[in-house]
This record gives sequence, structure tokens and C-alpha cells, in this order.
Amino acid sequence: MLTSDIWVAAIVMAAVLKVAAADVSPIVDNPLIDIPAGPFVFGRDDGPQNERPRRVLAGQLFAINRTEITNRQYGRFIEATGHRPAFYANHPLLGLDDRPVVGVSWEDADAYCRHYGLVLPSEQQYERAARGTKGSAFPWGEAPPDETRTNSGTDACCSGNARDGYLMTAPAESFAGSASSEGVLNLVGNVWEWTRSLYAPYDGGHAARSTGPYRVLRGGSWNSDRNHLTTTYRLAYDPEFRFSANGGFRCVRSSP
Repeated sequence: MLTSDIWVAAIVMAAVLKVAAADVSPIVDNPLIDIPAGPFVFGRDDGPQNERPRRVLAGQLFAINRTEITNRQYGRFIEATGHRPAFYANHPLLGLDDRPVVGVSWEDADAYCRHYGLVLPSEQQYERAARGTKGSAFPWGEAPPDETRTNSGTDACCSGNARDGYLMTAPAESFAGSASSEGVLNLVGNVWEWTRSLYAPYDGGHAARSTGPYRVLRGGSWNSDRNHLTTTYRLAYDPEFRFSANGGFRCVRSSP
């Protein structure tokens, strides 16, 4: 009987420890999705110069928000901290509660993530979350983007259209077909997303160095053409600019 009691207690304790170790998101309604450690493909050799070279990196465990941060979620941060609102907070379409927050600078996005004990993703983390381990062109695989998978723009850059159901941003939970292998949504399309990485050529690459301290945006947006809607496309952007109607973000929790 004593042995049985110890065995039951051990099982209960293991279950408690498992729950306690769960990576619960501090952001309401936006869970953190675990991205396992392990090797993954980063960069490519058949695209723009600033995406080269292709190589395999040793990835560390991290967790990333399932969706972009929404206006509702950003509003809670404003109420708690008194931080300035997003520039498009009152826009009739861009400011809707369930849409990704846009009109935020890099510092706004960084402050939001840090308030919740998180950080913006690095380029490597963003690309790993989007591409999986084998270097897929898109989060869902190799099939090109279409209206069931991405909120994107006209065929020629850079205007929005409503053929995917949304003239501008779509709800953050939209486009289930966009899901990555781990279940992260809209890593391509809807809004460009800030990373914490400074723009520079990759090691071994031949891209010209940036003339300023630009940060990297990833993922493309609701007014992007298909050339910008890949898991490897890099956009250098002024971190102080907060008037973009197509730029948002999500956060990550890195492993210790």
C-alpha cells in the first residue's frame, strides 16, 4: 500500500510539474507556440543578394505568438502603461479590435514585448518559425500564395485589393491555410513584422551595407505583391517611423 501511495504521488507530482513548466503566454488570447531546437535552413542562394548565402544553422528552443499582436491586445498595454497609442488606433478598418496593430515604431513594438517579459523575434527566429526546418518557401510548404492562404495586394506592388476578402488588414486569426508546421498564423502576408535584428548582409553575403541603423521587417503585408511574400524576404526599415499602415509585430520568449 505504501509503495502504491508513493507511485500515485509521483504521478501527480509529475503532472503538476508538467503544467507548471508549460509556456503560458502573458498576452491574453495570443498563445506562445513552441518552436523546437534543432538545425534549420536559413537564407537562400537563388533570390535577392541580401538573402544569401543559404546555410544550416543550429536553432535554439523558443516560443512565438500564434498571431500578430492585435489592436485589442495593444490597447491593454496602453491602458496599463500610458504608452502612446498606435497611430491608426481610431481608423475605421485598421483600428478594429481583432486586426493586427499597425502604425507602431520599432521602439513601440519593443516596449510592448518587454512589458510582458518577451522580446521581438530575431531574423533567424522569424525565419525558422516561418520556414520550418527544411527551408520551405512559404509557411505551408512550396505551393505559391493564393487567396485562401494570405492577405496580400495586387499583382504589381504595392496596392491592396479585396480579392482575398479584405481591402486592408484581416483579423489576426484569419487564413488557417497560412499555418506553419507548428501552427503559427500569417507569418507571410497581412502585415510586415518588426524583428529585433539590425539590417546587415549575412556572413559571407555580398549585399551592400546599410547606410543607417535600420531594423529588419519580415513577412510582407496586405498590399504586397507575391515577390515580397516569401519566408526569406528582408526589408530594411527606419525604426523611428510609426506611420506605416501595413507594419505590425509579434513577440517571442527565448530559451534561457
